[in-house]
Amino acid sequence: MGYHLEHYPTRWIDVWTLDDGRRVTVRPVLPQDAALEQALVRGLSAEARYQRFFAPIRELPADWLARLTQIDYRQQQAFIAETFVAGQPQAVAEARYVVDDDGQGGDFALMVADDWRQHGLGRRLLHLLIDSAGASGLPALHGDVLATNRGMLTLAQHLGFRVTRHPDGGAQVLRVQRRLVEADASAAWAIAPGPSARPAVAAT
Repeated sequence: MGYHLEHYPTRWIDVWTLDDGRRVTVRPVLPQDAALEQALVRGLSAEARYQRFFAPIRELPADWLARLTQIDYRQQQAFIAETFVAGQPQAVAEARYVVDDDGQGGDFALMVADDWRQHGLGRRLLHLLIDSAGASGLPALHGDVLATNRGMLTLAQHLGFRVTRHPDGGAQVLRVQRRLVEADASAAWAIAPGPSARPAVAAT
């Protein structure tokens, strides 16, 4: 799926001040953000990487980086939160969703750098996904969360997501889901098979 920069949703660009006073710029992901995304993943703890990708990875392969950053802003939406260290940009969090094949929901995922947690960033990013998906007419969001990831499960519940058993029936992964808007029969979703927000990634 190729990206379409003419569809870049500038309306979502913002600057947030967190509860500890630190500031981040939040914006939709661009194709040139691959290096920022890779640095974010490499900087996560092993536990945080496993919680995000369900695999013991250390970094992302080039093809997956391309899929994370070259998006069309319709079937996929992704946001990056960045700050500047010694004048250089540094990604500290990202959030995204991918529209399901039937257009009736979106699969979301979220990751926050370890030393940026517990300051409201994850909550605001999940709020942003909800607002963005709702503004696009997407009826619902859902995400897969490890049963041991109590922080993400608690956050999702606080924002109105229901925690349910995973459709595959396993006990290690739960599904959180929230209804956003009623389906709009006039919405012209261009449904095509696409990647989930959390496809399998080979360990590197």
